[in-house]
Amino acid sequence: MILSLIITATLAASAGAPTLDHPTFQTGAEVVQAMHDRYAGKWYRTFTFVQTTTFPNGSTQTWYEAMEFPGKLRIDIAPLEDRNSLIFRNDTLFRLTGGTVANTIPRVHPLLLLGFDVYFLPVEETLAKLTAMGVDLTQVHSTTWQGRPTIVVGAATGDSTSHQFWIDEERLVFVRLLEPMPGNRGMADTQFNRYEPLGKGWIAPEVRFFQGGQPTITEEYREMKIGMAFESTLFVPTPWTPAGWITP
Repeated sequence: MILSLIITATLAASAGAPTLDHPTFQTGAEVVQAMHDRYAGKWYRTFTFVQTTTFPNGSTQTWYEAMEFPGKLRIDIAPLEDRNSLIFRNDTLFRLTGGTVANTIPRVHPLLLLGFDVYFLPVEETLAKLTAMGVDLTQVHSTTWQGRPTIVVGAATGDSTSHQFWIDEERLVFVRLLEPMPGNRGMADTQFNRYEPLGKGWIAPEVRFFQGGQPTITEEYREMKIGMAFESTLFVPTPWTPAGWITP
């Protein structure tokens, strides 16, 4: 009996059976489940950083960002005395100008979902949001991205025009999003780069955006901190209140 089990295990390994370090995924649901299970209860819940945002013309802005997972993100744009902010909460974007809500847009933030919320939300909720975005969770293939084994969800091998997200196979973190732009204008390409450990999770301190293959915005993070407690009003759009964590 023992001998037969050893032979069976050996044959399975030689046939390419999945291992813990390099699992084989057949569906997007399996990928999302693995991401969730790897870091649930471990990933940092609160996070602040200062961001340099560089635009195509070379101009820059300083953005102060606070996040609380799942689902909350606040961006305060310098100069802070202008009180211009963006707040994501409950899958809604509130855009504030001069401390007043200028517009409200229902929107699931895909980078917030795939980069962070996936480790906190129930798997079924994440899958429902991805499906609503237009990602075909039945399509999965393997590739290499920036020299690392990567899983692509939403596209078959060779498909560069479908809505798809890319996951580092070993670390199980989000690295790339490809989205068709309206009006057949090509693809929007977002990349999370230069991952490094942060607490019991990870962070990509460089985020790059492309449209139709051309670079648009680059974001660079510094002064990254985790584990803080926020005031209860931080992610409430109205009335606007200063972000107490910021020390200009």
